[in-house]
Amino acid sequence: MIQLLYIAIFSEMGLILTLVFRSPLRKFVIMGLDRVKRGRGPVVVKTVSATIIVLFFSNIYTIVNIQNRKMEAGALNPTDEILMAMNLLQASLLGFMIFLALMIDRLHHYIRELRLLRKAMEAAKKQNRGFEDGKNGEGKGLGEEVETLRSKVKWLESECEAKAKEAEAAEAKAEALRKQSEGSLLQYDHLLEDNQNLRNQLESIDQNLSQSGGKKTIFQLFFLVVVCKGETFVQGNK
Repeated sequence: MIQLLYIAIFSEMGLILTLVFRSPLRKFVIMGLDRVKRGRGPVVVKTVSATIIVLFFSNIYTIVNIQNRKMEAGALNPTDEILMAMNLLQASLLGFMIFLALMIDRLHHYIRELRLLRKAMEAAKKQNRGFEDGKNGEGKGLGEEVETLRSKVKWLESECEAKAKEAEAAEAKAEALRKQSEGSLLQYDHLLEDNQNLRNQLESIDQNLSQSGGKKTIFQLFFLVVVCKGETFVQGNK
């Protein structure tokens, strides 16, 4: 019994050292503990743990009985002393074995949580890296779009300036045409006045010379004056 307890204790100590320090066996030990905690493994572990605890309290009970007999008899016989030492050693080994089993269980639990946390951190880092890459790509796309819009705005500004210049030139041309038409109208008015004056003068001359034969000459003169005025008007329009 004691030899089995020593073997179990040293095995547990070896498992603890394997879990604490990194080694090639650490991965296999963790995989084995994972399998033990799955399926029917927990039932077996609980059964073995319950048996060890029962043996531990049985040894404690035996030690208490031997102590009671010692108090009643005042001294122990050699057989009781041997039983006392054996039960005390077994109880100590069983208690130490239970403690080491709890240590193995907690170490395995924390190592598994640490692995899960590392995986979560790596996934978060990858996600953050992908988000930063996407953000940089989006920023580059926005920069290119901004440059395109800037070039388009510059082109529109140049087109607007050209249209404004064309509008100014057309307005200046229209103003010149308006002034030219106003001058032509004034000249036409003057010609009308001159024509009217000439008609009045011709009528007065016609009345004075109605008795003479110079009527034909007057009409020829009037025709020449009208033709001259018409030529002057046409030249002014050109």
